[in-house]
Amino acid sequence: MAESMKGLRRSKRCGEVNAEDLGKSLTVMGWVQKMRNKGGIIFVDLRDRSGILQVIFEEAECGSEAFEKAGRLRSEFVAAITGSVEKRAGEANENLATGAFELRAKSIRILSESETPPFPVAVDSGTKEEIRLKYRYLDLRNPALQRNLILRSRLTTAMRNFLAKEGFIEIETPTLGLSTPEGARDYLVPSRVHPGSFYALPQSPQLYKQLLMCSGMDRYFQLARCYRDEDLRADRQPEFTQLDMELSFVDIEDVIDVNERLIQYVCRETIGLDVQLPLPRIPWIEAMNRFGSDKPDTRFGMELTDVSKAVKDCEFAVFKGALDAGGSVRGINVKGQGSMARKKIDALVDMAKGSGAKGLAWLAIQEDGSLKSSFAKFFSEEGLAKLVSAMGGEKGDLLLFAADQNPIVWKVLGQLRCELAKSLGLINENDFNFLWVTEFPLFEWSEEENRFVAMHHPFTSPMEEDWHLIDSDQGAVRAKAYDIVLNGVELGGGSVRIHQDDVQEKMFEKLGFTKERAWEQFEFLLTAFKYGVPPHAGLAYGLDRFVMLLTKAESIREVIAFPKNKDAVCLMTGAPGTVEEKQLEELSIRTDGEA
Repeated sequence: MAESMKGLRRSKRCGEVNAEDLGKSLTVMGWVQKMRNKGGIIFVDLRDRSGILQVIFEEAECGSEAFEKAGRLRSEFVAAITGSVEKRAGEANENLATGAFELRAKSIRILSESETPPFPVAVDSGTKEEIRLKYRYLDLRNPALQRNLILRSRLTTAMRNFLAKEGFIEIETPTLGLSTPEGARDYLVPSRVHPGSFYALPQSPQLYKQLLMCSGMDRYFQLARCYRDEDLRADRQPEFTQLDMELSFVDIEDVIDVNERLIQYVCRETIGLDVQLPLPRIPWIEAMNRFGSDKPDTRFGMELTDVSKAVKDCEFAVFKGALDAGGSVRGINVKGQGSMARKKIDALVDMAKGSGAKGLAWLAIQEDGSLKSSFAKFFSEEGLAKLVSAMGGEKGDLLLFAADQNPIVWKVLGQLRCELAKSLGLINENDFNFLWVTEFPLFEWSEEENRFVAMHHPFTSPMEEDWHLIDSDQGAVRAKAYDIVLNGVELGGGSVRIHQDDVQEKMFEKLGFTKERAWEQFEFLLTAFKYGVPPHAGLAYGLDRFVMLLTKAESIREVIAFPKNKDAVCLMTGAPGTVEEKQLEELSIRTDGEA
C-alpha cells in the first residue's frame, strides 16, 4: 500500500550526492531502476532526473520492517529512502556521477507502486517508437530524453538572458488569427460566436511582429508556438516552437551581428562549444552550385562540379539533350570508390530517379587507370580524358553525373552527396559547422500554380541593385534574405522587410494579387504602414531543430516532450479525435458521416 509523505522532505536529488555529503543523513526520493536481493543485503538503484544513486539495505542497520519493504520493491516503484552517505565498499562505478558513494538505508517509504512497465526505462531499450510514444510518460523517464529536455530548458534560458541584455522585449502575440494565403496550409479553428467563420493558428508571428515594429517596440522576441498542416519528416512537426525576433532601424549586417553573438553565447552556455566568429557566408547561387542545396552540410567535401563545357561537344544524348534545353551537366567525385559494386551503383541510380532525375551516369576509374562507364561508348578517348580532368578524377575514384534542368541536377546530386557521406562515414559527428546562406531569389517558379511565388513570404525586401529587373526578369531579382544553417539543416531564416508602399504594392502585383485582394487579406498591415513604418528586419530559429542538433538526436521527436508521430497523431492521447454532435452543432459544422 502506498504511503504519504507525512512531512518528509527530500534532502537532495539522487545524482547530486557528492563527497561533501559523506557521513551525513540524507533523504532521497525517486523511481526504482532495479533491485537486487542477495539474501541478507538488498541493493536498490534509485533514479530521478539527476541520475542514479545506489542504496543498500541491511536488516541489522535498517530494521526488519524497512528490510521487508525494500524486498517488495520492483522496477518503477516510487520510494523515499533515508540513510547515511558512505564511500562505496567495492570499486567505484565510473559510469555514474555518484559511483563512488552509496546510501546506507535507515528507513523507507513506498510512495507508489507500479505495474510491470511495457518496456524497460533505459537509454537504449530497443523499444519501437510507436510503443514509446504511446507510453510517452514512461519514455520520458529515460535519462537520455530527460537530458535533452533539460538542455532545451537551458537553451531557452540562455536565449532569454542574452536577448534581454541586448535590449529585446519579450512580447506574446495571438495564436488565434486570420488565415492568409501563401506558404503552408493553416490549421483552422471554427468560431462559435461567428458561425461559418474561422481563426487560423499561426504559422509564424510574422505580421504581428511587423506591426510591433510599427508600434515602436524596436526590438521584440518571443518563444512562439507555431502550427503548419504539412507532411512530416524527422525535423518537422505539426506544432513547433520558434525563437522569433524583429528589429527596427537595421539592415542585414545588424541582424547577422546580433545573431552570431547569440549563437556563440548559447552554444557556450549549453554544451561548452566555442563558436568562432564571424561565421562563414555564401550566396544562395554558390551554395546550389557547390553543394546542390540551400542548406549545405560543409562537414565534408564531395562538392558538385559543372562539366557542361567539358561535354558540350559529346554525342551522348542525355548530356546533349540537357544542354540543348538550357540545363547543365554536373558531377560529384566519390573519392576511392571506383571499385564500388555494380549493385550499389544501381541503387544510387534508383535513388537519383527517386529525386526526379531520368537517370544517373557514372564513370569508375580503376586502379590500373582503365575506365568503366555507363556512357563511355559515346565519348572519344580525348573526350573522356577531358571529362575526368574536369572532375579532378584519379585512380580509384567514382564519378557520378546528372544532366537536366538546374533545379533537378542540384537536388539529385545534393541528396546523393549527403547519402554517400553518411554511408561512407565521411562525417565527423563532433563538428558543428554554422553557415549563413544569403542573397536568395525573391521569387521561385511554382509548377503547381504555374506562376511565380514568394520564396520566403510577400513582405521580403528585394536587393536594391536588382529592383530594376522586377518587370523584365522577375526570376533574377535577389532578396535581402538570409538563412542560418548548421550541419546541413536550416536552423533559422529571416529577411529585411519591405517598408515602402510602392515596393510592397509591386510585390503583390508580381505575386498575382489585385490591389483589392491585397487589401482584403492584409488591410490591417497595409493601413498600419500608412502611419510611419521604420525599416525593420528579423529572423526566426526552429528551436526544436536547434536542440536536436546540439544533442545529436536523430529526430526532433527526441527533444519534444509530447510529439506527434509521422502521421501527425498523438499515440498517447489519440488526438486528433472525433467530437460529440452537440459540439459540432454549436460551431455550425456538419461533417460527412460516411467519410
